[in-house]
Amino acid sequence: MESSLQDSKDFGLENSCFEKSQDSNKKKYLVVESESEASIIVINSCTVTNKADREVRSYARKCTKEGKRVIFTGCGVKHLGKNLFKQNAVYSVFSHSHKEDLRAILDSKNRVNLVKEKNKNHVDSSIFPQIVGRVRAFIKIQEGCNFKCSYCVIPSVRGAARSFSERQILKQVEILAQNGVSEVILTGTNIGSYGLDTGSHIADLLLQIDEIKGIKRIRLGSLEPSQIDARFLGVLGELRSLEKHLHIAIQHTHPTMLKIMNRKNTFERDLELFCELSSRGMTLGTDFIVGHNGESESIFESALQNLQKLPLTHIHPFIYSPRLGTASAKNAEGLEIVRGDVAKKRLRLVQNMIEQKNLDFRMRNKDKILKVLIDGEKNYENNNVIESYITGLDEYFNRILVPLQSKFLDSIESVKKGSWIEVSQYDVKDYNIANNFRIL
Repeated sequence: MESSLQDSKDFGLENSCFEKSQDSNKKKYLVVESESEASIIVINSCTVTNKADREVRSYARKCTKEGKRVIFTGCGVKHLGKNLFKQNAVYSVFSHSHKEDLRAILDSKNRVNLVKEKNKNHVDSSIFPQIVGRVRAFIKIQEGCNFKCSYCVIPSVRGAARSFSERQILKQVEILAQNGVSEVILTGTNIGSYGLDTGSHIADLLLQIDEIKGIKRIRLGSLEPSQIDARFLGVLGELRSLEKHLHIAIQHTHPTMLKIMNRKNTFERDLELFCELSSRGMTLGTDFIVGHNGESESIFESALQNLQKLPLTHIHPFIYSPRLGTASAKNAEGLEIVRGDVAKKRLRLVQNMIEQKNLDFRMRNKDKILKVLIDGEKNYENNNVIESYITGLDEYFNRILVPLQSKFLDSIESVKKGSWIEVSQYDVKDYNIANNFRIL
């Protein structure tokens, strides 16, 4: 009898989306969209924050109580796997280096406990199986991180930086393109370190992917400012398909906090780099941590002033979450501890600032023609009324909404998930709402 399997439930970072695709090679198992239909659920966990740990524990226990067979993997295995298995909160558990054994784990008639890594520097022998019929595909180009940021547990979980071969990556991109995937997102633990161990460089990889027929947009995961060198900057103007958006993780803008966090970047260099990239027509996103030990009110106010100087349009802010075994958790003595309510207030200030910057950018550029990859149909509230739209992301990583109404009816019928459209007129609101478009 065929078992129903929900494609991995992900918690946390974008890198998990690649692993979700990788996990989908499960012949003899019927992959279902809804967890209510599934008899087996693979949970791909993240352990960046305490919140992620709490959520994944709760979800695993909930599914097990409902009678599902829960298979637990991802970064949370190191900290949570042993106890979840012992408490019967999950059926089986396996670490990153056992991902290629998923089929055998699914087929096993007994519970499987593979918490221990085979080798922390393991690299999967295959990137992922063929993906067909999806709007975009996530491709992991590397694994691990050589940085030693004081707050981060990931290097101890993922190991040192190591890269997949260019040949492997390019072959998979070609397969994706041949099967209708036109946007690829390059992911990894720290993608800017790609090629350090193989004598290659992410710039060289981008140039080769850019030449593959059928690929219309390349998106990059998070980069570190110290990794954006002259070689990377030199190819930006040569790439026809690179999205006009980069996510560059700065984490903070005050020198005291950058030192406490053991970061490699400085605000002065970040400002210079971001202004250079903005002048080339790129929109820019970043990560920012508030509430880390040592972030006094005066330091935060100064950091906020610095943040205002950066030409940002997107941000992923975090409230600091102490992780067991990290330098930040061990060395908090003597540093000011930020109360939770204060951290939440700071988070909102950061979010509001960048939301306004994003709106300002879209207002300044409202005459630009935008290319949009349609990724679905959703309902959004507009003037207190729930309306239906087809929706997608433009080249600046901003969402476009196309109303499902009579004036678009003839064109809408030809637009489906995976279609590319060109939007020439739109209203700038919380999202850009199209008034006119054509199908590409």
